[in-house]
Amino acid sequence: MTTNSTIRNAVRLALASSAAATAMYGVAAVAQDAAPQDDAADVGTIVVTGSRIKSANLEATTPVTQVTSEDVVTQGVTRIEDLVNQLPQAFAAQNVTVANGSTGTATLDLRGLDSPRTLVLIDGRRMPYGGVTNSAADINQIPASMVERVDILTGGASAVYGSDAVAGVVNFIMKKDFEGAQLSGQYNFYWHENDFGGPGAVPLRDTIETRAATNPAQFALPDDTEMDGEGYEASMMLGINSGDGRGNLTGYFTVFDSDQVLQRDRDYSACSLAANPTVSFACGGSGTSAGGSFTNFTTYNLTAQDANNMRPFVAATDQYNFGPLNHYQRPERRYSLGAMGHYEFNEKADAYTQLMFTDYRSIAQIAPGGNFFNTSTINCDNPMIPAGALPTIGCTPALIASGGSVVMYIGRRNVEGGGRQEGFKNQSFRAVGGLRGAINDAWSYDVSGQFSSTSANESANNYFVIDRLVRALDVITDPMTGQPACRSAVSGADPNCVPWNPFVPGGVTPESLTYLQAPGVQQGTIDQEIYNAVVSGDLGVYGMKLPWASDGIQLVVGTEYRRDSLTNTTDGNLSGFQLAGTGGPTIGIDGAVKVNEYFMEGRIPIAQDRTGLQSLSVDVAYRFSDYGDVDTDTYKGGLEWAPTESIRFRGSYQRAVRAANIVELFTAQGFNLFDMNGDPCGIGAPSPDASQAECIASGVPAAFYDGVNDAVERGALDSPAGQYNFLQGGNTQLQPEESDTVSAGIILTPSFAPGLSVTVDWFNISIDDTISTFDSNNTLTACYQTNDAAACGRINRTANGSLWVGVGHVEDTNINIGTLETTGVDVNLVYRGLEIGSLGSLGFDLTGTFVEELVTEPGPGIEPYDCVGKYSGACETPTPELRTRFRTSWMTPWDFDLTMTWRHLSGVTGVTADPNVTLAPNRIDRYLPAEDYFDLAANWQVTEQASLILGINNILDDDPSISASVGTTGNGNTFPQTYDSMGRYVFLRATIDF
Repeated sequence: MTTNSTIRNAVRLALASSAAATAMYGVAAVAQDAAPQDDAADVGTIVVTGSRIKSANLEATTPVTQVTSEDVVTQGVTRIEDLVNQLPQAFAAQNVTVANGSTGTATLDLRGLDSPRTLVLIDGRRMPYGGVTNSAADINQIPASMVERVDILTGGASAVYGSDAVAGVVNFIMKKDFEGAQLSGQYNFYWHENDFGGPGAVPLRDTIETRAATNPAQFALPDDTEMDGEGYEASMMLGINSGDGRGNLTGYFTVFDSDQVLQRDRDYSACSLAANPTVSFACGGSGTSAGGSFTNFTTYNLTAQDANNMRPFVAATDQYNFGPLNHYQRPERRYSLGAMGHYEFNEKADAYTQLMFTDYRSIAQIAPGGNFFNTSTINCDNPMIPAGALPTIGCTPALIASGGSVVMYIGRRNVEGGGRQEGFKNQSFRAVGGLRGAINDAWSYDVSGQFSSTSANESANNYFVIDRLVRALDVITDPMTGQPACRSAVSGADPNCVPWNPFVPGGVTPESLTYLQAPGVQQGTIDQEIYNAVVSGDLGVYGMKLPWASDGIQLVVGTEYRRDSLTNTTDGNLSGFQLAGTGGPTIGIDGAVKVNEYFMEGRIPIAQDRTGLQSLSVDVAYRFSDYGDVDTDTYKGGLEWAPTESIRFRGSYQRAVRAANIVELFTAQGFNLFDMNGDPCGIGAPSPDASQAECIASGVPAAFYDGVNDAVERGALDSPAGQYNFLQGGNTQLQPEESDTVSAGIILTPSFAPGLSVTVDWFNISIDDTISTFDSNNTLTACYQTNDAAACGRINRTANGSLWVGVGHVEDTNINIGTLETTGVDVNLVYRGLEIGSLGSLGFDLTGTFVEELVTEPGPGIEPYDCVGKYSGACETPTPELRTRFRTSWMTPWDFDLTMTWRHLSGVTGVTADPNVTLAPNRIDRYLPAEDYFDLAANWQVTEQASLILGINNILDDDPSISASVGTTGNGNTFPQTYDSMGRYVFLRATIDF
């Protein structure tokens, strides 16, 4: 069992050899399970992530990368996803830097194949859904201080673990069998110098300063030095062994708290960038402005001026800077507590349990809401409209006298009410109980049950209710008072209605906000139950082994039942699409999926300790899964051959599946928004535009091509915000997607260079019939460029041809369509134990991934495209061709150790909605250059029981590459899930052992 030890030894081990050990076992980090010391049968038993077979001689045929608890310490990690995402195999996913579109969860995405295709385990056992709209596991449920190590297996592993292990598996191994007490605490913050030096940097800062002179509420440069985003973590771990040495109970408690960082706190994100920067970056913004945009999209576009007049809206000065209030880092607080224990009654019965509870809270803030062109008319007798503007908007004396209405769309921010906020309050509970032991000398068993429950509650705040907004703008002169009043208040239909006056500066009152604003609330529950039984056997006990092998055939058979259920209830404001600026309705969901599975796994040693055959073995696995309406078969075959002790070859083929989850199956259908540069039938779309015949066939009025006011009419098809409606939702007819993973590698540990190890692994993962959406942009392309009839049938225009006003939309619900494929090479090179005389020793570790291709074939009518080396548009977040992490460690002979880490990401080129078309060659953000980050950590062993670690990540305070084309997948003009967007990260950690 693990006994109390100092952190110095742990960190020395990490700096000198943890990475080396990873590579020594072929990037396949072999995981040692804690075992009772008095159980001779278990001594030396090894568990490899990706296999259920336990054997002291087992070598992995599938690459597994490992990070350890010492990596957590030396990187100052308080969010475990931050450490995993530094690995070359991991790609951008949900984390604390996501504000617009946040699910309040933290997820992992291996190989860039999307988070639901990465299976996350705790001690080899599946985690439940992370949220009510996101089926990927929520890593917020895992306290970083309790992680012993993380095993990352990339590639299909469904034959061993079941559905979802398509891109790979992340297995969190928790600390257990601990004895004693340990207290640790960490303080961390960002330390950034606002001296942005990228392309167009000076003009950008000048633009902000110039506009700050006349509009300080929206434009201001931050302080030259920012120290923010403070975080605190405190954890306690207690462990006790039973008096007879047969059992252990380990408990923990962790609290973590971090502050927000706003985009106004960095000079490169202090304003929203204007589109298409060529000479320098400039500030842009939204037409839904602080002063309002009042328009009929044909003859006028006005903004507020004074009580008597309105003036023309000027984009250059009147657009709203929506960046400053957005969260760059969400504030969050997390409490975690739990216990893990076991007691061995005898060699045939070892009872074990694991209890984990997490309370997580966070807020995601984006720019203020308001009226996002949600209302379309205004009554001409509205006394709040400045008299000077009435003729311009078409209000004739007759219409004023009769109270008639004219077309007027209003885009006006609720700057008085503050930013839109999504509040997340999630609680999760997980319990595991089981019994394991030996049946006889050859066979052992493990039976267990697992239950997880997560409550995911979310509230939307500072939003306008659309029905109330309509009534608050339908204003007349109260005949009793002579003052402006809601028509509904005068009639008694809504006596609480208060007029909203966006037409003049200062016209909005606190009383009107009280009436207009209301929260939207949703409450979700996610439950998971799993029961499994596994029997493992070493058939060598019965003499079942091949003539040239010293070990016998090993076999695992088992069965598993799993049920996932999800219920999410939304209030009327969300389900009825009553909150302006939410993009679409959020409709409740209620569903469950269950599966019965039967599996087997075998290892057959062919030859051992022979000339030219130091080791030769094959492993196989098979799983049958019954989902009720559909069955799946998954399987695996692997080969491992070591001619000598210095060289080892391995290869594997795996068939994996991913069955549709509850969210994909049962999500109710409703509208949302997608980005597009312009309607193909409008006037702002890039060439080639759709033809006249194609547009008329898809619902554009023929009168738009009759030569009378055509430019104005077709111009109205283009959304001023670049956002259009699409219909999203689930599909109960979805079939499982299938994938094939092929990998081959070599492991070198040359005897002439002790301490040196090199591994090289090639991989190819291909997924067919992906559960996905076709994408609204693809639908328009397939219709207008390749004449795909099915795509044209999914385009639904209003009577005036619009796809962004009213109910006009593109259908884009879940279907089985298209393929994904990625190919690349993983490399790991380690040299440890380089003595440097009286100064101690050095260790080196290089881990890297070269991505050859990441190809998406969306479906019929759309050309496949490769996103390697690209970003933005269809490719969304960056996919660098090369990602590396190089660590140098210095173990001094004193009570002090030092480690330096160099992280590298190669450059990427921006693309448009057509992934085969790059951004314009004259754009200064067409290419985002390579990024290099340097991290430094120092460990000081103060006493035998106490240690301090001081670290600085991104020590050079490198600014992130910024772009005007980060879309909704980026944040703050960059991609903070990929790049270090907030500057230096400084941390101080103290640990005391008792």
